[in-house]
Amino acid sequence: MTDRVIRPSMKQVKTWYFVAVLVIAAAVVVHVNYLMPREDPAWVNKPWLPAVAALFLLVPIRRHIRRQSVKMTIAGDKLRYEAGLLSKTTRNIQLSKIQDVRVDQSFGQRILGVGDISIETSGESSRLEMDNIDQPQATAEEIIAASQEHGSAQAGGAKP
Repeated sequence: MTDRVIRPSMKQVKTWYFVAVLVIAAAVVVHVNYLMPREDPAWVNKPWLPAVAALFLLVPIRRHIRRQSVKMTIAGDKLRYEAGLLSKTTRNIQLSKIQDVRVDQSFGQRILGVGDISIETSGESSRLEMDNIDQPQATAEEIIAASQEHGSAQAGGAKP
């Protein structure tokens, strides 16, 4: 079985990029049509409106970086969760120790086809959460199937 990498969805990030570009385009149109000096003083010609509108790009860039800094990998008999950009935190969970996988979807998430996954494991730090996953129900079923496969293989190997 090849490793399966799960990351948060790009749908919301792309939507934010689209909104930011629309805001910047609207600011440029307003600047060119209404704020450019015809016979006004030179200080009015400063492109402050498009520059301020460009700050809207910070929202999708931040979300894009946050998306890239989180991933979950199903490899062999382990589920590996990595979070962080400059400093990383990694959790390795035996698939046989997964007890429950829960999917939560708000109304907006249902429209976009994304959802949040919460994985319950046996042990001290028992919950692992990942937000805005594409096809969350199919992903949850895949994790459960891998957990059952490795749980039954481990139980089968333990018999005398």
